Amino acid sequence: MATLIVPAAVPPVAEDCEQLRKAFKGWGTNEKLIISVLAHRDAAQRRAIRRAYAETYGEELLRALNDEIHGKFERAVILWTLDPAERDAVLANEEARKWHPGGRALVEIACARTPSQLFAVRQAYHDRFKRSLEEDVAAHVTGDFRKLLVPLVTAYRYDGPEVNTSLAHSESKILHEKIHDKAYSDDEIIRILTTRSKAQLLATFNSYNDQFSHPITKDLKADPKDEFLGTLRAIIRCFTCPDRYFEKVIRLALGGMGTDENSLTRVITTRAEVDLKLIKEAYQKRNSIPLERAIAKDTTRDYEDILLALLGAEY
Repeated sequence: MATLIVPAAVPPVAEDCEQLRKAFKGWGTNEKLIISVLAHRDAAQRRAIRRAYAETYGEELLRALNDEIHGKFERAVILWTLDPAERDAVLANEEARKWHPGGRALVEIACARTPSQLFAVRQAYHDRFKRSLEEDVAAHVTGDFRKLLVPLVTAYRYDGPEVNTSLAHSESKILHEKIHDKAYSDDEIIRILTTRSKAQLLATFNSYNDQFSHPITKDLKADPKDEFLGTLRAIIRCFTCPDRYFEKVIRLALGGMGTDENSLTRVITTRAEVDLKLIKEAYQKRNSIPLERAIAKDTTRDYEDILLALLGAEY
C-alpha cells in the first residue's frame, strides 16, 4: 500500500551522509541528489542518516537542509525527513497555534493513526515543544471544536477486533437521535466518537446504515457550510474510508484557484509509507487521471520532483 521505493541494495549510512554533504557544498545546492537519497529511504533509514550526519559533521541534518533549501520544497523535504511521530507533532502544533475551523491535520492525526502511533505523537510533542498536545489544543481552539478535539487527541482507544453488536445497535440509535435533533455537539456524540475503538465505531456506523437506510455522513450534510459538521464527517471518514478521505483532500488541494501546497505536502509525506498507493487508486477512479499527472500539472521543479518521488516515480 505504500508508494515509497527503497532500492534493493541500500548504500551504507556513511555513504548517504557523504552524498548529502556533497549536495550542500560547492556552487549551488544539488536538489536532485538530496531527493535521490532522502526520498528513497524509509523512516528507520532516515533516522539513522540523521544520527550519523550529526555525529560525522557536528551539525544537525535538518539545520543543514534548512540552510540550503527553501520554500515549499524545503517544507516537503523537512517533513519527510522527520520521524513519523515527530512530523505529526509538528503538524499538530502548527494547526493548534494557527487553528481555524476548516483545519484537518488534528483530525487526521487523531483518527487515521493507530492508538499506539497517536500516543507516540503525544510523546514526541512533549519532547519537542515542552508542553502537551492537549494543552495547546485547549489553549487555541474554542467552543464546540475544543469540546470535540481535546478528547479526540487524548484518546487511547482499544485497538483489538472485538465488537459488541448490541452496543453498536444502541449507540447508532443515540447518534441518530442527536443528529435528528441537530444536537451535533452533544456529549453523547462526542463520547462515542472519541472513546470507542475503530472496530466498534465501524460496527456502529454499519448499524446506523442498516437501521436508517443511509450512511451517517449523509445526515451530517444538513448544512454543507457548517465547519463543525465537516469536522464530524472528516472524523468518520478517517475511520471508515481513509483512502477516499485523503483522495478528497488532495483533489481539493489541486482543484482550487491555486494549489494548496500545505495540504498536498501533508498528505503525501504522511501517507507515502502507509497507504498512498490506495489513495492514488482512489484518485484515478474518482478523477480519471493519474495522481502523478495531476501533481505534475500543478507543481514545478524540485517540489514537483520530491512529490513524484514519494508517489513512487522511477528514479
